[in-house]
Amino acid sequence: MTVRVQTEDFDLSTEIAALRAENPKIGAVVAFVGTVRDLNDGEDVAAMELEHYPGMTEKALAAIVDEAKRRWPGSSLLIVHRVGKLAPLDQIVLAAATSAHRHDAFDACAFVMDYLKTQAPFWKKETTASGARWVDARVSDDAALARWGIAGANAKPDDGTPR
Repeated sequence: MTVRVQTEDFDLSTEIAALRAENPKIGAVVAFVGTVRDLNDGEDVAAMELEHYPGMTEKALAAIVDEAKRRWPGSSLLIVHRVGKLAPLDQIVLAAATSAHRHDAFDACAFVMDYLKTQAPFWKKETTASGARWVDARVSDDAALARWGIAGANAKPDDGTPR
């Protein structure tokens, strides 16, 4: 199990090679890399800053991995999440899963990202031409988490109305 929160960028090939080396019985590797968009909610994004609570964040990410491993035994999982100031096209997060078969690897990776989007203690602030703004979780993120039987409660409706 690997969980890291860091300011520096990560190399996808290096990370996947290390994850694969953990288990020679795997037949599938699935990875998701999230990046900073240059446009969000109709506004150009010049930068994104990610904040977190050290210690608490890593513990929350480890809980996500533990739950994924409970659901998909035999899988290896990796989460690398960056914090600090990032520019458009910068990598934010890597979630990767290995398994003997592709379906379990896809499901485990999707679960990790769906869980992470609503349950991990990260705060995102975008810098736009009209100023800085915090990025809220969305109802669609809670809906994605609900497919795994977990209720999210942090989101505002996608139409921008308050909860």
